[in-house]
Amino acid sequence: MRNYGVDANKNWVEITDPNYVYLSATAQALRLNLNESPIYGNYGIPAQQSVATQIAPNAAIVRTQNQYAPYFSSLVITNQQNTPQPTYNISAIFQNGVVVSSVVAS
Repeated sequence: MRNYGVDANKNWVEITDPNYVYLSATAQALRLNLNESPIYGNYGIPAQQSVATQIAPNAAIVRTQNQYAPYFSSLVITNQQNTPQPTYNISAIFQNGVVVSSVVAS
């Protein structure tokens, strides 16, 4: 399994480590709008509606967390308060015990 992401230099890189594949897939799902994926229509969050209404998409965040939680020992996704765009904190513990935290802005 592999996934692609953008590094700090804005270059596309292939992600092949299974742990990081699922972490990057989780981050990418949080950046998708609902029904934007051509393969998985139920992935993504209603980001545009959230910005317009200023109501966090808590149900969509929980659904995304539940979709990817089986691939981690622990996965917690929370939204940051008082940010101009939807921003999420991802705290994950991989199956091998590695702890990773990431911030994802939609």
